[in-house]
Amino acid sequence: MIGTSRSVRVFARPAPTDLRKGYNGLFALVRDELKRDPLSGDLFLFVNGRRTGCKVLLWDGTGLCIFMKRLEEGRFAALWRDGDADVLRLTSTELSLFIEGCELVGRRALSPTAIRLKPIATDPAA
Repeated sequence: MIGTSRSVRVFARPAPTDLRKGYNGLFALVRDELKRDPLSGDLFLFVNGRRTGCKVLLWDGTGLCIFMKRLEEGRFAALWRDGDADVLRLTSTELSLFIEGCELVGRRALSPTAIRLKPIATDPAA
């Protein structure tokens, strides 16, 4: 699977996308609509209006990559809602589930939140 580390960030465009777009078109959507750096190493997910196809744009350090999938049956989960213009952030696990057809992706958190390290309390008597 693409980017198996939890540190990999995935951003989904919150509107249907014309998947005829190639490298330059998706690059422009990331930069202009999602307000992200397409060369950051993050993954960017785009889904067509019928939710039967998706593309993932990725900068791998040497060039842009596009990974795509078209479903022969069924539909991908709906990542957008009426009037909802927020960029959807997914974990790499949620992206894997989305590509495999999980209907809950984008509706509720499926991955645990990241663990935040707290400083260890010191003994004031020491």
